[in-house]
Amino acid sequence: MDPKKNKKQLTVGFVALGCPKNMVDSERMLAQIARAGLLITTDPDDADVVVINTFIAPAKAEAIDAINHAVEQKRKGRIRKVIVAGCLPQRIGKKLLAEIPQIDALVGLEYRDSIADIIRKTVAADKPLLSLTKNSKISYDDRTRLRITPPHWAYLRISEGCSKKCSFCTIPSIRGKARSKPKKLILAEAEELVASGAVELNIIAQDITAYGRDLESKYNLSALLKEIAKIPRLRWLRLLYLYPTGITPQLIDTVAGCEKIVNYFDVPLQHINPHILQKMRRPHSKEKTYRLIETLKAKIPSCVLRTTFIVGFPGETDARFRELLAFLEWARFDNLGCFPWYPEEGTPAAKLPRQIPDNVKQNRLEELMLTQQKIAFEKNKQRIGSTLTCLVDNIAKDKTATSRFFGQAPEIDSVCIIKNRRTNSGRHPKVIPGSFVEAKVIGSKDYDLLCEQF
Repeated sequence: MDPKKNKKQLTVGFVALGCPKNMVDSERMLAQIARAGLLITTDPDDADVVVINTFIAPAKAEAIDAINHAVEQKRKGRIRKVIVAGCLPQRIGKKLLAEIPQIDALVGLEYRDSIADIIRKTVAADKPLLSLTKNSKISYDDRTRLRITPPHWAYLRISEGCSKKCSFCTIPSIRGKARSKPKKLILAEAEELVASGAVELNIIAQDITAYGRDLESKYNLSALLKEIAKIPRLRWLRLLYLYPTGITPQLIDTVAGCEKIVNYFDVPLQHINPHILQKMRRPHSKEKTYRLIETLKAKIPSCVLRTTFIVGFPGETDARFRELLAFLEWARFDNLGCFPWYPEEGTPAAKLPRQIPDNVKQNRLEELMLTQQKIAFEKNKQRIGSTLTCLVDNIAKDKTATSRFFGQAPEIDSVCIIKNRRTNSGRHPKVIPGSFVEAKVIGSKDYDLLCEQF
């Protein structure tokens, strides 16, 4: 008997945390693990090796909890090795090992594509392995991914890093300056994703509006989007993380003129008060932000606007917070994310005076979100009776379909819940994940729209 056949295959559990950029890294690592012949298990608590791809604030606490959980499973003898990868080890390096010495390996961002080799070395090692450098010049090739997202939609990263200098952000220190991917590489990846079943591509980067500024050809986002839109079978292109000062008249015209680019603008504004924007080192002014919102609504009346705010930033007085609330009530965003200020270690903002107490941050967060809730519910009522083209994400046992219209980004926004109307024969029309259906809005439940299929 061949002794190799009796040898237990090494199993790997994978925990993916953080933002869409991290998800792309996780999908790439999973593909590397699978191609190396390692067995990926669905239960990380029952694997030889657990890999945790981490994120930083506001998800740092979640990452630490996941690491501590894996360490506890190791103590119980259920798993052998714990590997921590991604932003957290890239950010704090050996300090993480000092905090949690039971970790068996730390893997920085630039070692993403070496994860399978690192797993094997970690299993054989009797001391922690460190794969950490500060090389910020790497631009990743994200082709060949084992996707975590459903087959019909995917994230497409067009650049890495960020050259902005926001006082509250650690991304430049972790991922380096902005580096645009070559056009040919992006198009190849987009074609690969569509060939694997994706009908919706969500364009991501730290700042997608900066795309091409570092390239000799000065190829820009508008030109790139027109090329991607030519791919057959692609139905939706969605733009995520549009820096406000990068939304040019050319880009607005490109969105308005291309049927495949959905009229969805995700513009993280963070605040509106001039003093707070200055302390945040955000270049957009209050006046220009108001004009931008007016322009988008005038040029594309059907556009859906999403933004994010930070409340409780150092120096945010009650009056400055009220100014933010007034802006929210004026702009009437369709979708909104809001976070209490977190003083990330090593950022300039963490050292600013006039830090806000946690209870004040929480109260402001609740007040702002209640204001947004009222706006969102009113907008939902206005959609009752309208017809929407929806992309089906999944089907429940009762044939109810969870889907999204163009104004709902995956994983972060509300959804459309479609009740399948029976035909005269008593059968449900065939609807599968990844298909587009026409549905009439008949009501709402909280933030979600209730629809009936035609």
